[in-house]
Amino acid sequence: MLGLIKHRQIANKNLRGNQMNRHRILIVDDEKISLRMTNNILSSKYETVCASSGKEAIELIKESAPDLILSDLRMPEINGFELQEIVTTEIDKDIPFMFMTADKKDETESKGFLTGAVDYIKKPFRADVLLKRVENIFKNLEQIKGLKKAAGTDPMTGLLSKTSAQEEIGRVCKTTDGALLMIDLDNFKPINDIYGHAMGDKILIRFSEILCSAIRSTDIAGRMGGDEFVIFCKNIDDESIIQKKTEYISEELTKSAKEFMGEDMTIPVGVSIGCVFSSAEDRDFHSLFKKADKALYDIKRNGKHGFKIYKSDKEPDAGHTDRSFENAIMLLNERSPQKGALLLGMDQFKPVYQFISRVVTNYKNNIFVLLYTVTAKNGVETADAVEDFVGIARRTLRVSDVMTRYGKDQVIIIILNTTLSDMKYVSGRIQTNVNDSECCDNFDLTYEISQVGSTVFHDN
Repeated sequence: MLGLIKHRQIANKNLRGNQMNRHRILIVDDEKISLRMTNNILSSKYETVCASSGKEAIELIKESAPDLILSDLRMPEINGFELQEIVTTEIDKDIPFMFMTADKKDETESKGFLTGAVDYIKKPFRADVLLKRVENIFKNLEQIKGLKKAAGTDPMTGLLSKTSAQEEIGRVCKTTDGALLMIDLDNFKPINDIYGHAMGDKILIRFSEILCSAIRSTDIAGRMGGDEFVIFCKNIDDESIIQKKTEYISEELTKSAKEFMGEDMTIPVGVSIGCVFSSAEDRDFHSLFKKADKALYDIKRNGKHGFKIYKSDKEPDAGHTDRSFENAIMLLNERSPQKGALLLGMDQFKPVYQFISRVVTNYKNNIFVLLYTVTAKNGVETADAVEDFVGIARRTLRVSDVMTRYGKDQVIIIILNTTLSDMKYVSGRIQTNVNDSECCDNFDLTYEISQVGSTVFHDN
């Protein structure tokens, strides 16, 4: 016990007198003279802690894990190889080992590397040689750490990747209570369909920034893929906090979407969040993940834009939403309706067209479809030309008209309750507004007209 106290005093002295390097090295050697000499060499550049036996080293490692263990091989009770096995299997598999020994046999060195040692040095050694080899170890470890970090990070958002998030949250939730949140962006696909994937990427990047601003630095955030994210908030078990976070994230996301896509953006962006609180009875990540995912599924099935706390598998199948008729109508209504035609993604436009076809079959309404083809010119990108045309056409049309982008260079428009002669007037008005615009020289237009329920097409 006296030896342990003495060595800790040496370590504390080194810590106070030398802040040249933050790396911490545990030196393990049962020979006192060798231990002191090695400590004197390394303490000139590193924080050092000394142990005179494997047993003493284990206690020190449990208190605070070092960045490197430099251990003698030939020690009584627990030798260097045995110490390494105990540490890597029972305490921390990632602590690197460097061995030192007076044994001249090559097979001893070979065994050291076979067990996973990062280096091996024979006694007696020169001070400069030991310092250089330790320096090289830390350089290599930093490179490996950087590679692991890059591999464990989502390249777009900078959040943890799916695998890293699962591992890190799984490790933390074993010992720490908290809230596991599965988060899904609502109506993200129309952003890609209407505004392009570049805009979708901008939204994902901003969304990751919003998530980080909604949690503490000690919490964990990761991207599970696509528009799905996961968060573990430590020591939180209050439903009102989850509600505030949900509201904050949705509000900030809507602000950012309008900032990027314009105030006339009508896509109802928001978030759906499934949450489960961990407890002493349930600390397994995969179990918590399934429960949070079930809560997320329930909230998306019941109107999106909200959150649900998982209670039990026997609870009523309802999301955290007001299930009144008034609220149901509110969820169906368009958010912040703007002037001009309703612009939809193709996945939303298709069922609208199918419904209108049914209406025509039953009520014989006159409903027409315009298919515009945009041909870019003067070096303008097709995507930019289509974007300009969509803006002009949308402002020209009525709020009861519906439009979508089709492919890379076409736009489809549905016009309700009109005639063929009126359709030619509508197309003429669109062309006039294009001619009057600043971008009139950027593209040419051709179009076709079809009446819903008819196979006759009329070319312009």
